Amino acid sequence: MDPKEMHQKIRDLTRERRAVILAHNYQRPEVQDVADMTGDSLGLSIQAGRTPAEVIVFCGVHFMAETASIICPDKTVLLPRMDAGCPMADTITAESLKRRKAELPGVPVVTYVNSPAEVKAESDICCTSANAVSVVQSLPEPRVLMTPDKNLAQYTARRVTKEILLWEGQCNIHDRLTRDRVLKAKAEHPHAVLVAHPECRPEVLDLADAIRSTTGMLAYVKESDAKEFLIATENGLLYPLRNQNPGKAIYEVSHEMVCPNMKLTRLGDVLSALETMAPVVKVSEDIRVKALKAVTRMLDVKRD
Repeated sequence: MDPKEMHQKIRDLTRERRAVILAHNYQRPEVQDVADMTGDSLGLSIQAGRTPAEVIVFCGVHFMAETASIICPDKTVLLPRMDAGCPMADTITAESLKRRKAELPGVPVVTYVNSPAEVKAESDICCTSANAVSVVQSLPEPRVLMTPDKNLAQYTARRVTKEILLWEGQCNIHDRLTRDRVLKAKAEHPHAVLVAHPECRPEVLDLADAIRSTTGMLAYVKESDAKEFLIATENGLLYPLRNQNPGKAIYEVSHEMVCPNMKLTRLGDVLSALETMAPVVKVSEDIRVKALKAVTRMLDVKRD
């Protein structure tokens, strides 16, 4: 079956199954093109919860499908590639967090949404890369433990007066980007505006003209008067950026900014998931209820 036929078959099955296809901004172009919605993991899950769809096909990694299950317990959540994991999410477990909490009585836990459901369930509140500062500022305690991304925690620590305790975990894709590589890219494109993701190292963020989440990057580039941009995040974001800004030059900072887990899902996997209604990701109700409290508390925080 050629890609055009596969695309049409997927769309037909989507209607038949009363399904909605969600694709993260880092997914392959072919997958983004067949999706009903593209965006970041939390935003997609929230949107899906507001649709009449009965089935969610989440083209992303495992924790994203879990988040959809947490927010949309009445829907069937399919993850086309069950082996699409996240090394950063794997740096923390519920048990390891419980041990750390026992060492820090009274210290609230702020957990990045890019984490397992069982970890969210052991947390006081969640955050995203876009609202981490607002979430931390909303807490009355003077000390906060942020998990699992230490680069996001360091970014937040620079912008709040509280003491931020770090968890030794990070996105291996963003963390591999070095200051030297960024300086090389800036020398190659001296007129480009550098936009970086908060998961990058502090030394990289120090060079950035703007620091944004993936959704924030899409808005920033679209609204900016600049004509050239260097994008310091996973290179999958270049596809929607270029589509939305045909008159602007969008450059990658490094060809190494590619997440192999995000690139596992192909059109054939999406088609197979809709045909077989598998693999299903379902968060158990005891974990889901506790995790939802942390997510809901985050959503109640007003962003600055």
